[in-house]
Amino acid sequence: MTTFAPIDSMITDFQAALPTTPVGLTTLTTTVPKEYVHRSVVTEVFLTGWHQTDADTCTVTAQWPRAHTFYGPADGFHDPLLFSETLRQTVPLLSHAVFGAPMDHKQIWRDLHVALDPAALRAGLTPADVELSIRCSDVERRAGVLRGMRMEVTATREGQRLGTASTSFSSHSRALYQRLRGAYADAERAMAAAVELPPSLQPGLVGRDRPHDVVLSPRAADGRWQLRVNTLHPIIFDHPNDHAPGMLLLEAARQAARHHLGPEPVLATGLEAAFHRYAELDAPAWVAAETAADGRVRVTVEQQGALVFECAVTTHPAAA
Repeated sequence: MTTFAPIDSMITDFQAALPTTPVGLTTLTTTVPKEYVHRSVVTEVFLTGWHQTDADTCTVTAQWPRAHTFYGPADGFHDPLLFSETLRQTVPLLSHAVFGAPMDHKQIWRDLHVALDPAALRAGLTPADVELSIRCSDVERRAGVLRGMRMEVTATREGQRLGTASTSFSSHSRALYQRLRGAYADAERAMAAAVELPPSLQPGLVGRDRPHDVVLSPRAADGRWQLRVNTLHPIIFDHPNDHAPGMLLLEAARQAARHHLGPEPVLATGLEAAFHRYAELDAPAWVAAETAADGRVRVTVEQQGALVFECAVTTHPAAA
């Protein structure tokens, strides 16, 4: 039976390893351990710290770079999906570092709701420092181990209101996850069985510069796009994964909304997403978009006739 060190001692060890601040100098900044946010590359960690204010509230800090190979600024604005990736990293961070989930447990999104202020997304001459105030609720435990919870988030950027978010997720032990996924549990085997990558849309149609970053194929006769699951993409697949990552589905929703609305650049400032099923790698997934009565773009992803993911995207003109 594998044993884990008490989480308090893990945090203490991490804090003790931080460099001390010489008298008269400003506090030094570092990122949180990449293992806490389920990233394999240190440069892809956006979170810089956290502290727990009471039993169910925490503060998490992050820094967004001025340039990034995938989530880079465009039209004078930071990529709104940087916020969703910041939240995605916060989910395992709090699960492990605050709520004591063992490091081999996996967290799976159930839903995500994001509303951002476009003005706070403007890119400046320095990286953007972001602070998340988080209230955790509906905490589920079994035998004292975290099984899931909801996070309500209020975000600021250097004191300016950035937006709000709400998300819920489940947390699974390695053994439970293997039972749930069955033959798909082996990530490397699942990736080896991925469907052949279809051709990409022209990058400019979805606000991208390179075909490598396009996650939609040209529309089929029924008006849908095939989801491009590029398992060699160094950001989307930062490490082996047995299914299409949630951030890939959110990127598909953003690109589908952009293509559906036309050529003018827009910011995806609002997302209301539900993750219904795992999007498997060994079968094509199909993306559709339509304009809802409230003006938002409703994007769905289906696979083998079943709804996998849906997202209502709110957009804002990206005037330079």
